[in-house]
Amino acid sequence: MYDHILLVAGETSGDLHGAELIKELRILSPDMKFFGIGGENMKNSGVEILYHSNQLNFMGFVEIIKYLPFIRKVKEDLISEVIRRKTKYAILIDYPGFNLSIAKRLKDLNVKIFYYISPQVWAWGQSRVTKIKNFIYKMFVVFPFEEIFYKNLGIDAEYVGHPLITKINEYKFLDKKTLFEKFNLDFNKEILLLLPGSRKQEVSLIFPEIYPAAKKLSYKFNMQIVVACSTSINESFIQKITPQKDYIIIKGHTYDLLKHSKFGIIKSGTSTLEAGLLGLPMIIVYKANFLSYLIGRILIKVNNIGIVNILLEKSLIPELIQKNLNERNIIEQVSNLLSDEKKLDEIKEELKQIGLKLGTKNASKIAAEKIILSF
Repeated sequence: MYDHILLVAGETSGDLHGAELIKELRILSPDMKFFGIGGENMKNSGVEILYHSNQLNFMGFVEIIKYLPFIRKVKEDLISEVIRRKTKYAILIDYPGFNLSIAKRLKDLNVKIFYYISPQVWAWGQSRVTKIKNFIYKMFVVFPFEEIFYKNLGIDAEYVGHPLITKINEYKFLDKKTLFEKFNLDFNKEILLLLPGSRKQEVSLIFPEIYPAAKKLSYKFNMQIVVACSTSINESFIQKITPQKDYIIIKGHTYDLLKHSKFGIIKSGTSTLEAGLLGLPMIIVYKANFLSYLIGRILIKVNNIGIVNILLEKSLIPELIQKNLNERNIIEQVSNLLSDEKKLDEIKEELKQIGLKLGTKNASKIAAEKIILSF
């Protein structure tokens, strides 16, 4: 009955959450078989990967145009496999541009669709709400306000908790001494942590803006620069952008770095929520292709883009977006905070509210139970 369930996760975070969901589903039904789109984590969980998420790791309204023929091919291949395998169920994870476009085709084939980790339609306007209402059987959302948002629109949605809560709670942190020794870090200097993103496009736009400022800040405040490198990015890619040797690239220990750093300069996205949950003072940065940014500004319906600020319903963390993301502004914002220990302590205290708002639910476990009950 549960054979050949389609799973689609087109981004690094979706791959991680997808793997956790699969683990919980298999506890309830060990013989489940999955196929679709995902990354290494889902592959290692036993998903038959037809397309790797790295192949679909695009960003921007304009940039994606040249990939449209490939995207159409991927969709057609997935639909062909759904028909061939007589698939009855699909689980779509975030990645709304692709997932909502394929949802209609799946619904026409009488596939029951579950959506885990909602598209941020509350931020981007409600143009996608109609598709969700028409094609998605059940939404499993990871922020409390999303459940209210969808239910007010007549959509079946349930808050299951945020998967990062369980992930962070179960993470085996290195202590600071071990972390510093492992990567030959300077014990006499605090870490100024840079997280420039998980896609090459965003790293190539953001890292050249934040690195020169970080370099000056590191001298000013006697800190060392560490770049937390995404698993989807090769270290050499970052080194080619800025070949200087006065920073250290570390891959695979982002949570340890978030926990033991003094301050972060972090690309808007999941990493800012992780930093918030781990109590790291930061600034949020973002930059996109200019035309893509203009289109985004027309569509976006919230005052802040950082999920930390959205959850707290205030502009606690400075956001430097597009033209405001430059060396002078970064130095000014970070200097103001690093020069004021009292302010840093206040930010850390405010960030504790994020964990309280999200609660302690095991999102993957609850979503898996709900999906099984709906089969």
